[in-house]
Amino acid sequence: MVKLGQSSFRRILLSRILLLSVPVLLVGEYVTYRKARSTLLETARLNLTESAVRKAETIEQWSKSLKSNLIGASENSMLQSVEPKDYQKFIAQLGQRLPAQVDCLQLTNVQTNQVIASTCGQQPIQSLPAKFWPPVQQQQTLLDDKSVYISLSWPLQRQGKASSKKVASGGEDFPDASKEARDSQVSLVLSAPVYTRRGNTRQLSYALSLQSALPVQTSAPKGSLAGYTVAIDQDGTILAHPNINRVGRNIDAEADADRLKSILRRAMAGGQAFLHLFSFERNGVELLAGYAAIPSPSTRKENSKWIILAVSRLDYALSGLEEIQQVLFNLIVGLVAASIIATLYLSRDLARPLEKLRDYAQTVDTAEAPLAVPENFQIREFNQLSEALNSMVQRLRTWAGELEIATKEAQVANQLKNEFLGNISHELRTPLNGIIGFIQIVRDGYCDDRDEEMEFLQRAHDSSMQLLNIINDILDIAKIESGTFSLMLEVVDITQVLEDAIDLQAAQIEEKGLKLNLPPAHDPIIVHADPEKLKQVFLNVLSNAVKFTESGSISISVRLEARTNSGSFNGSVPENALAQPSERIANNTQSDWVVVTIKDTGVGIDPEQQQKLFQPFVMADGSTTRKFGGNGLGLAISRRIMESMIGSITLHSAGVDQGTAVMISLPVNQQSSFYFHSPDLVKDKGTFKSYD
Repeated sequence: MVKLGQSSFRRILLSRILLLSVPVLLVGEYVTYRKARSTLLETARLNLTESAVRKAETIEQWSKSLKSNLIGASENSMLQSVEPKDYQKFIAQLGQRLPAQVDCLQLTNVQTNQVIASTCGQQPIQSLPAKFWPPVQQQQTLLDDKSVYISLSWPLQRQGKASSKKVASGGEDFPDASKEARDSQVSLVLSAPVYTRRGNTRQLSYALSLQSALPVQTSAPKGSLAGYTVAIDQDGTILAHPNINRVGRNIDAEADADRLKSILRRAMAGGQAFLHLFSFERNGVELLAGYAAIPSPSTRKENSKWIILAVSRLDYALSGLEEIQQVLFNLIVGLVAASIIATLYLSRDLARPLEKLRDYAQTVDTAEAPLAVPENFQIREFNQLSEALNSMVQRLRTWAGELEIATKEAQVANQLKNEFLGNISHELRTPLNGIIGFIQIVRDGYCDDRDEEMEFLQRAHDSSMQLLNIINDILDIAKIESGTFSLMLEVVDITQVLEDAIDLQAAQIEEKGLKLNLPPAHDPIIVHADPEKLKQVFLNVLSNAVKFTESGSISISVRLEARTNSGSFNGSVPENALAQPSERIANNTQSDWVVVTIKDTGVGIDPEQQQKLFQPFVMADGSTTRKFGGNGLGLAISRRIMESMIGSITLHSAGVDQGTAVMISLPVNQQSSFYFHSPDLVKDKGTFKSYD
């Protein structure tokens, strides 16, 4: 019966396996996710560092390219040979030939600061410095980088406002890299002198200026590892940033000022690495920035540098992690499903043998039980359990059979006990009534003379002796059953004991008219026995022969025979004389035995009943209405006495009305006179203990 709170083996096994496997899978997935994130983050750091280096190289090459193009254009002979009226056409053509990143090209009269020709209107893009160039140049002198005047052009305030409005309305952190976006960044303005020939000299007449915005990447799409560009000069001024409101500000005004200053220090020292920024963008978005340094294009001072940053949002840099998360999620779902399916199969394979053994154990005592215990499982331990269960069931069945036999025997013994009680009450009542009747006749004076009184008293005495014998038999069997039965062994002549027993039964034999066939005269045969108990055995057997023989004869014979046994007396006490008969150790020695056979021609005994006669309270006819008297104790007592004296008593009958033969055997003692003395057998009063 299933109790509250209990669960099946299959369910417990399934839950335990899942409790172990699912956390392991989840931990494995988490470790894999963390490893993938670390790998992606490391890749993003390296890529942003490399991107910062490339961006720095690009800006440096851009600056050098502008200078070389400007110097080449200012020394162009066509510029010096054309008429002033054609300057605008020439500047327009020159602007088309210059790189695309040049936003404006102007030719200005250095004397009047008037724009002679321009590609971007008449507003000067730069205030020309005074006395920066020599007024006269030797003809053979060529311009170099030192002849180029460089300044920074900051974005107009209105453009900044427009850009900020765009950012706010569009919800984008960074505007597109359009013309307007380029105008929102710091521009580099370069001016070179233009000398015209006047005789043998070249005089300063014009200045050729160009303006170009920093070539920066102002957007960083999701998944891009290049990042957007931020430029900062060595003083901490932000030169380029996707948000125009940040351009021109010093990093001291930023929330991440400490980290930005750390970048400046490392970059100025020549470092190229990465750093995490946490407050450089709105809403505290974490950023990842790689950085590198280049010489400042806007000044000739030594050790003046610009720091170029390649910045990307951390979630953009780890955008590939989302796909990995999806893959890992699908993988964990698949693994959990596979684990559940595998666990179901495993629990079934493990639980099914136990369930079969359970079903067998529950039905083994019913008619629906299978003939054999389930076996041939794939798991060795279950096969061993099956074998053990089969062995246990076989033992239980054997014990059940033995218990059933013992129960039947107990029922038979109980029946025999009841019959014995009824029989013994009858056996006790008969002589007791005789005693009472005879004494009452004498007491009441109904006897005619003294002789008649003596006759009645003698009969009362005989009845009392019969009653005493019955009581002695009951006491003897009680002692035998309790293990307190004792013997006094001595060397006796068995023929003499037999003669004494025959003399006591001679009157009854003669009274029934039976013929008594005695053995021929025989030399004394010495045995080691208790003479009184041995006589009791002879009397029990002779009494039964007389009782159960209505007519015919009783034959008594004595013979000697050689036997191989363990209890031979050859003038000494055997070592196993004190042991139980079933525990005596056989020594396989030859000895002479005397066998006394008492055979009658009486009613005989059914062969099936013969072995039972040596059990207490058992008789061939146990009912109180049987024809013959007796209490059923004589043969049981006789057998125990003979076994205690290392002898035996057996019975044989061919069947009912075929007569009975009883053989009483004892080993012969070859010494003439011998008294058994052993401190292990003597009690305090000198009485010998029982062998059992």
